[in-house]
Amino acid sequence: MPNIFITLINYNSKENMLSCLKSLEDIDVDKLTLNVVVIDNASTETFRTDKAYRKFKLKLIRSEENLGFSGGHNFGIRYALDKGADYVVVLNDDIILDKDFLTNLLKTFSKEKDCGIVSPKIYFAKGYEFHKDRYKENELGKVIWYAGGKIDWQNVIAYHRGVDEVDSGQYEKLGQTDFASGCCMMIKKEVLEKVGLLDSRYFLYYEDNDLSQRAKKMGFAIFYQPEAFLWHLNAGSTGGSGSTLQDYYITRNRLLFGSKFASLRAKIALFRESLKILSAGRYWQKRGIIDYYLRRFGKGSYHE
Repeated sequence: MPNIFITLINYNSKENMLSCLKSLEDIDVDKLTLNVVVIDNASTETFRTDKAYRKFKLKLIRSEENLGFSGGHNFGIRYALDKGADYVVVLNDDIILDKDFLTNLLKTFSKEKDCGIVSPKIYFAKGYEFHKDRYKENELGKVIWYAGGKIDWQNVIAYHRGVDEVDSGQYEKLGQTDFASGCCMMIKKEVLEKVGLLDSRYFLYYEDNDLSQRAKKMGFAIFYQPEAFLWHLNAGSTGGSGSTLQDYYITRNRLLFGSKFASLRAKIALFRESLKILSAGRYWQKRGIIDYYLRRFGKGSYHE
């Protein structure tokens, strides 16, 4: 019976977390041992719940320092590995789960022997689409957020396949993908043991892609599993798409990611692009560029 641990981060998002735990109570865990680890990431009010959950064992651990997405999940992953986890599921708390998402993710590993990490199909939750006026009422809840990841290596841009498209069965094939999504990715313990954990320098954004590339270099394959799916309250925990937080971390971390994995030509193009952003970019984009070159990683200098 596989021993599965799900890691969740709480950072002043109690309502999201309680909703996520409720959603986890509704999933199918037949023939599975499920453990859920909630990492309280230095929230102003320590997360607590007195509810008894039937389908999983809940463990609450707290960090007195905000470790970000990567460091926070690493805190939970280390705990899971110490407790004998066979698989760790890194999961956002701003989601709603299909009841079969976990069993459908798990079966990917038995079907594809080289699979190291797998992500499900992810929809926008109703009302959280990028372009809310584009869709008919009966299309809401079927708008794709992630159906596999693609990387334009020439420009060092990572993007989601199928994003903003209404699902009409066009991405129903199980297959390898360029990167798994940190919104939900199931990781085999051998990946974590051989490749390592998330790179905590990223703090937030691009750490999932970084882990995917390191895993592939070590011979593991990254898969997209369309039979597993969930709904994402897009950027529900990070201030929304296009926020100053995203300006800072995506700008800085894209440079870090490119410096590790891109070709020399692409690195030169990134350097030139960074100079343009320093001249004409938004304030937190500029700060992200400066902090990259000053090697200020982790939380960096961002503040709201």
